[in-house]
Amino acid sequence: MNTFSALLRTMRPKQWTKNLLLFAALLFAKEFMNTEAIGSVLVAFVSFCVLSGTVYMVNDVADLEQDRRHPKKRHRPLASGALSPTTAIVAAGLLAPIAVAGCFFVNTGTGLVAVGYLGLTLSYHFLLKHVVILDALTVAGGFVLRAVAGAEAIKVEISPWLLMCTLLLALFLSFTKRRQEIVSLDENAATTRRILSEYTPEMLDQMIAIVTASTLMSYCLYTISERTVGEVGSRDLIFTIPLVIYGIFRYMYLVHRHGEGEAPDRVLLTDIPLLCTVALYVVVVALVFAMAGGALGGPLLPETPSG
Repeated sequence: MNTFSALLRTMRPKQWTKNLLLFAALLFAKEFMNTEAIGSVLVAFVSFCVLSGTVYMVNDVADLEQDRRHPKKRHRPLASGALSPTTAIVAAGLLAPIAVAGCFFVNTGTGLVAVGYLGLTLSYHFLLKHVVILDALTVAGGFVLRAVAGAEAIKVEISPWLLMCTLLLALFLSFTKRRQEIVSLDENAATTRRILSEYTPEMLDQMIAIVTASTLMSYCLYTISERTVGEVGSRDLIFTIPLVIYGIFRYMYLVHRHGEGEAPDRVLLTDIPLLCTVALYVVVVALVFAMAGGALGGPLLPETPSG
């Protein structure tokens, strides 16, 4: 493969689906018909895709020897020798400032969140991914910062409910990913990722059970809370609860019965029932807001102008 193709593969475009979380603010702030807001989030989304891609480059350089021992990761451009570490580092050094500048172009708040995201992810790749439990919490923190960046891009106040549900759902994905890696790699798990030696499938099953229950309960409480009902102007968000339950349980089914979960991005892009569930969820939320006809803001409240 040529250098450009190798660089693009190293940036892992399939994992850019995680950055779709930036659009959550558009949906819940009822700004999905606002072309200016859509444009701002699109710029932030592209910038975060490039930024996360540069972090993947740095990570693959740092984990080069471990990836070469992994049955799947050894085919990555750096591990296979198709891309040199020097080229990857130079590319990351050039692209990261451009991505951060793109976020600052949207506004200062989005830019500062991007800087925080870059610092957090680099801390994860060089230190925190080797600390049990903190490794999963750090990954979840990256998801939370994506949600915050989306809210900052359109100048709305971030909802505590959105932060809580995002954190818990991200923990769910992180723990299921680690469980599947241990199960699929067996005794070789620790040689490909050192932190996996600190976990057991039984321990992770307990963590997943706690996080799953917490995620569902938090979302259910959010839909029926008086604050949410008042801001949305309707109690009809409860009709999205079955979709959330089905989506989480469908994912757990794929993990336990089909050995999925090691690559959450691939599951989301290839499992038709999950794709349909996500699409239907967005449609139902949009319809609830449209029929409610309440004030703009939803769970994300617009900032009040000073003075």
